[in-house]
Amino acid sequence: MTDWKPIVGDKLTTPADAVNLIKDGDRVVLGMMHLTPLQLCRALADRHQQLSDITVDASLCAFTKWWPHGPETGLTIESFFLLEQDRPLFDRGQLEYRIAPPYRDEASRWTDFPIDVFMTQVTPPDAGGWCSFGLSLWGARRAAAEAKIVLAEINPRQVRTGGDNRIHIDEIDRFVETAPEWRLLRPPTRNEEEEAVAQVICALVAAELIDDGDTFQIGTGKIPAILSVFLEDKIDLGVHTELIFGGIPQLVEAGVVTGKRKSLKPGVVTGASFAQLTEQERDLVDGNPAYELYEMAWTNDIATIAAHDNMVAVNNALLVDLTGQTTGESIGSRIYSGTGGGFAFPAGAMHAHNGRSIMVFPSTSLIAGERRSRILPVLPIGTVVTVPRHYADIFVTEHGIARLRNRTLRERVNEMIGIAHPDFRPELRRQAAKLDLL
Repeated sequence: MTDWKPIVGDKLTTPADAVNLIKDGDRVVLGMMHLTPLQLCRALADRHQQLSDITVDASLCAFTKWWPHGPETGLTIESFFLLEQDRPLFDRGQLEYRIAPPYRDEASRWTDFPIDVFMTQVTPPDAGGWCSFGLSLWGARRAAAEAKIVLAEINPRQVRTGGDNRIHIDEIDRFVETAPEWRLLRPPTRNEEEEAVAQVICALVAAELIDDGDTFQIGTGKIPAILSVFLEDKIDLGVHTELIFGGIPQLVEAGVVTGKRKSLKPGVVTGASFAQLTEQERDLVDGNPAYELYEMAWTNDIATIAAHDNMVAVNNALLVDLTGQTTGESIGSRIYSGTGGGFAFPAGAMHAHNGRSIMVFPSTSLIAGERRSRILPVLPIGTVVTVPRHYADIFVTEHGIARLRNRTLRERVNEMIGIAHPDFRPELRRQAAKLDLL
C-alpha cells in the first residue's frame, strides 16, 4: 500500500481539530453505512455543549451511540430511514424522522437544505491523490461537491470499487485516521421459524419467478437478503440494485451473474452500496471491475430501472391489504424504516419491458405472543402506503404466489386470501364481504 500520509500532507489532523471547523447553525451530513466516520462523530459529540443549533443528518448511520442522548445538547439528529437501532431513539424523541422526497438529482435536494459540512470515510489516496468511497457511495459524491467543508476519515480497511466512486484529496479539507474498531455490517439474525419461512419463499421466487437472463434487484429485509443462495442454477443473471448484498459476489464468481444480457452497463453489477458482505466477499470485490457503484440519484431513478429489460424487483413488505396496497415502512403511524428504494424499484420494474415486481413476506407475525396475519382487509389507520395498488404485481408468502397484475378487484382479493395463513382465511373472507370486496 502507498504511504498515504505524505500525499495528504498538512491536511492530516486530529478528529478534535477537524471538527473545530464546524460552527453554530451548521448542517452536517454523515456518510451512510460503511461511510460513517466514527472518530469524527465522536469528536463532534465531544463539542455538543460548545455548539448550538447543529443539525446532523445521520441517515443510515452505522453507529448510534456516538452522540449524547440527554436533553442538554446542541445537536439535532435526523434520518430519512430508521434502522433497527434508530427506533428506540426516535420513540424517545432523540432522533427526528425526515420524510425523504423521491427526487434525487442533487444531494441537498434530498433534504431541501444546503450542506455546510460533509463527514465521510474514504480509502487512503493512491499515488495520483484519488480516494475511493469503498463499499458505499449513496449520495457521497454530490454531497462532497455541494458541502462548504469536507472532512474525511481514512480507513485502510476500506476496499476500492469502480464506477463513479472516487474523490480527489484536493476536494477534502481535513483528513483523520479511522477508529480501530471499524467493522463490516453483519446480516440480520433470524430465528428458526423465520429461517424456515424465508427459505420456502426464496425457493418459490427462484423457481417460479426469476428466469435466465433476468436483471434483478434485492431490497432490504430478512427474506430478500438470502435470495441469492437460491439462484445458483440460473444462467446469465444481471444485477441492478440499490444494495449489493452478500451472496451476490459468490454468484459472480460462479458465473451465474454475468450481466451479459443487461440493458444498461452490461457485464457489470451496479448498485449504490454493498451490504452484509463477509470478509471473503469484501476481498472478492476489492478492485474488481465486475462491480461499479453509482449514486442513488441514478441507481434509484425510475427511468434507469425501467430501462432494464426483464427487470425483477424483489422487496420486503410489512403489511399488505387485500387489494395490493403495500407498506414497507410503517404499521399505523409507527415508523419502522423509510421508503428507500421501496417504491422506485417496484415502479421501475413495472415500467420495464417484461419487468416484474415481487413482494415477499411471511404470512404472519408473532407480536407479544399473539400470531397475527400480515395480510389485512385494510391497512391500519395512519399506515404509509409505500407501493400503491396500481403498482401491485406479484406477492409471495410461504403459502404460495398471488398474481395481481391485470386482475379485477374480486380476483385480487381471492388471490391474496389464497396466500394468507390458513387460520386467517375465513376471517379475511368475512371482512372482505363486509367491505363489499367479494
